[in-house]
Amino acid sequence: MKKTWLSWSTGKDSAWALHELGGSDAYEVVGLFTTVNESFDRVAMHAVRRTLLETQAAATGLPLHVGTIPWPCTNARYEEVMQRTWEAAAERGIEAIAFGDLFLEDVRQYRINLLKESALEPVFPLWNRPTWSLARLMIRSGLKATLTCVDPEQLQPDFVGREFDSRLLRDLPPSVDPCGENGEFHTFVHAGPMLAYPLRVTTGQVVERDGFHFADVYAGSNPQPTADV
Repeated sequence: MKKTWLSWSTGKDSAWALHELGGSDAYEVVGLFTTVNESFDRVAMHAVRRTLLETQAAATGLPLHVGTIPWPCTNARYEEVMQRTWEAAAERGIEAIAFGDLFLEDVRQYRINLLKESALEPVFPLWNRPTWSLARLMIRSGLKATLTCVDPEQLQPDFVGREFDSRLLRDLPPSVDPCGENGEFHTFVHAGPMLAYPLRVTTGQVVERDGFHFADVYAGSNPQPTADV
């Protein structure tokens, strides 16, 4: 089995990719890697606090490798961070990098191109899975996730902070992909078959920044002041 790192966003697609690879006889996930915005100490785009990311990673039982990126971040800078990540992976004997992408061919090709100069194999365990059936399967499995980010140009802002569940799927407009693959929304997973135990989380204040709406999510149940998202 090839030793594999999984690109970890804290969301449902990367979490489900971990679950799928858990049954693989070709790839063994031995670590997660995530990019964190160094200005806010949060997961890029999902805006999940680093402390919550670390709590979640601990529940997977896998080591977490974090690359920091500035804000704002140029594409060239992002690619520098990725290249250092691939080098670190190769030094640790990693042979493959897995991603939770579903159907965006340009994104898939971009990741393949980033890995071309390395000896690492790109792996897409969820590629071309029908997203309606995949979303329903996630929910039936016991996966629980909170919408942490919504693009208001594609989905009403009041969806942010909601749970990813059957009711949400029923409420989605026809134009929105049920897995949010077009960037309509992003999630944070706090329970499911890929976690050894559920996480107790609280959804805090909703803020707007850079045209997106973000819900702050905390570990535990005590209210906390919302820092910059």
